[in-house]
Amino acid sequence: MLEPASPLKTLSAAEFAVLGLEQFAYIKPVTLPDGKNAIGVFAADGRPLAGAPNIETAQALVRQNELEPALVH
Repeated sequence: MLEPASPLKTLSAAEFAVLGLEQFAYIKPVTLPDGKNAIGVFAADGRPLAGAPNIETAQALVRQNELEPALVH
């Protein structure tokens, strides 16, 4: 018996980019133009939303906006 195809496999790149847009924000280390390190906060589609000096502050920013933080390496 064949397994049905996962609906995720049929999503276009654009559809996949907005998956979780209203539920998650991604957090990852970034290097600022002045060479300093920070923590970037990004929407599910990759749009930069904010910057923070540390992970704890970034997570608080995300949760204050009723999103769930997801750490990206």
